Amino acid sequence: MVQKVSRITAIYDVHGNLPALQTVLAELESVNPDLIVVGGDVVAGPMPAEVLDRLAALSESVCFVRGNADREVLAAYDGRYTDATDAAEPAERAAAFAASNIDRAQRDLLASLAERLVVEVEGVGQVLFCHGSPRSDEEIVTAATTEGRLREILAEVDQDLVVCGHTHAQFDRRVSAKRIVNAGSVGMPYQGKPVGAFWLLLGAGGVCLRRSDYDLDRALSAGLGEERENREGLARPRHPLSSLLKNPRFLCRSRPRFPQLLKAAVNVVVADEQFLDDPRA
Repeated sequence: MVQKVSRITAIYDVHGNLPALQTVLAELESVNPDLIVVGGDVVAGPMPAEVLDRLAALSESVCFVRGNADREVLAAYDGRYTDATDAAEPAERAAAFAASNIDRAQRDLLASLAERLVVEVEGVGQVLFCHGSPRSDEEIVTAATTEGRLREILAEVDQDLVVCGHTHAQFDRRVSAKRIVNAGSVGMPYQGKPVGAFWLLLGAGGVCLRRSDYDLDRALSAGLGEERENREGLARPRHPLSSLLKNPRFLCRSRPRFPQLLKAAVNVVVADEQFLDDPRA
């Protein structure tokens, strides 16, 4: 049965950034949504356990959708990478770091996440929530994706509105009767200066792309990512949140075409110009 709500918020790509998440959740107290959809890539970042604990505390008012980074953290937890230094690529190191700092119950929560979620929203209709696209949690869709490819991506979708994330930049696209909206990234946006936390509100008023501001430097100076014990009881290293937010290539460098695909849509500065843009974007 499809859940029906009058107001819903979508928060995507938190990437273990607790201060950004706390900022958005504080703003949501005045918004008072019936449901919060967490759209994947929750923990691959500096404070994975704390972010999961904060979201789990929301209890019945939150639903999760799985992201590609969530799968990578699961693989790391289950033994693919025994240590962050064993991983060759930045995304793998982020997954290994997160995996070493969550416990079994948190791992099982990640394993339980659905690939997609459908919710009926008053004034909007049925909405499909996914991470990358309805077809894959890794598929790249941006403001620069061609209309023809969007038609292909949405061809098998019954709902008129799709909400996605993955590329860390908001957009609102229409193809005939179909609409696809990127909620943006709460924890590691590829848009906006200074750093903000981006999210989406759906309700009787329609679709509203939102931004919440917070002070990254203050969060860092307050000890964000300070040493704590990991799941083996050993001191874990401090994770460089500043590299995630001030250098968003930290994760996308591990997928060579990713920066070029984003560049056309969100003006991300990239260094690896030898790679060609993917014609499918």
